[in-house]
Amino acid sequence: METRAKQRIALSVYFFLSGICFSTWASRIPTIKSFFNLNDAELGTILLTMPISSIIGLPISGWLVSKYDSRIPLVVSFVFFSFSLALIGYATTSFMLVLAICMFSFFMRILNISMNTQSITLQNKFEKRIVGAFHGLWSTGGLIGVAFSTLMVKNDVSMQTHLLIISIFTLIVSVVCYKFTIKNDKSTSGNKLILGKPDTFILYLGVIIFFAAMCEGGMFDWSGVYFKEVVKEDVFTYGYLTFMATMAFSRFFSDRVAQKIGVQKTYILSALLIALGVSIAVIFPFFWSALFGFCLVGFGTAPIFPMTFSLAGTSKKYSPGMAISIISTYATVGFLLGPPFIGYLSHAFGLQRAFFVFVIAGLMFIPFSYAFFRYQSKQA
Repeated sequence: METRAKQRIALSVYFFLSGICFSTWASRIPTIKSFFNLNDAELGTILLTMPISSIIGLPISGWLVSKYDSRIPLVVSFVFFSFSLALIGYATTSFMLVLAICMFSFFMRILNISMNTQSITLQNKFEKRIVGAFHGLWSTGGLIGVAFSTLMVKNDVSMQTHLLIISIFTLIVSVVCYKFTIKNDKSTSGNKLILGKPDTFILYLGVIIFFAAMCEGGMFDWSGVYFKEVVKEDVFTYGYLTFMATMAFSRFFSDRVAQKIGVQKTYILSALLIALGVSIAVIFPFFWSALFGFCLVGFGTAPIFPMTFSLAGTSKKYSPGMAISIISTYATVGFLLGPPFIGYLSHAFGLQRAFFVFVIAGLMFIPFSYAFFRYQSKQA
């Protein structure tokens, strides 16, 4: 097997395992909420610690991928990422829980920057677009993770045992795949953050990612709670499972869709699907209608991150690793504001009304993608 094929498989495994770990955590949020007897506002505050610790990890991750080959921070961060997942399950106090969540988010940020830097580097070795497929495998891992979580919940397996199983499995596989990852990909230029007036190219992409993170992060953290408390479904992971399934399926075809209709039209299509899907789930909060709405949201959110990261990798001002690190700052702010904001709005007005925030965030793809492509056209 040729080297680039081995590298693609190894990197695909990392995306897949990362999706499993994240969805395992997200699917157990309702369990954590019940165990610690948290209201929506208190849960929102707990979730606020994730993006804060992620922001702390951003400059460190950018420095790491510019200082070393990206495979080094990739494997080291994954080891601690898996360990912190198990630690969440064994938290018995609020302090221990917050500490474990902070570790989980911090190392997840370094892992994401490293994985996406490798994906942009590997993309240069292929003629067809492959970045969307990596994100599709992340979503597939998320689908497998939430499906396994559903099995654990239905069989009353403790959260501690559940998270420990996932942690050990992903840790072993990640170490085995390390030797096949890309070597010698450290960039020699564009590794320094230039302060001053924001780069317009990066700014527009960052704002798009910000709103995408609000939608995606909010669905990750609140879809289970929505199905449990609004739809009144005992197996509360069904909504999250549906969302992850459609997002995973769509990401394997998102590159093809973008090539066929164009990236700008894909942004518009995503915006409309998110707005329609959330509206259906909110206006008709019943099992099948909510599932259908979450399906549409999954299709809508799927292409945004891979498309935007690919565009960021073409920056003439920054290396791919630094560009992705800067773009991820906007994403982190979106994750910072989205889930906690939903929690506070839910506490004040109810979770159904709070979900309309996703409609507004999704529709923002339209004006900012238009502004980005207009700017890009002027530069050309």
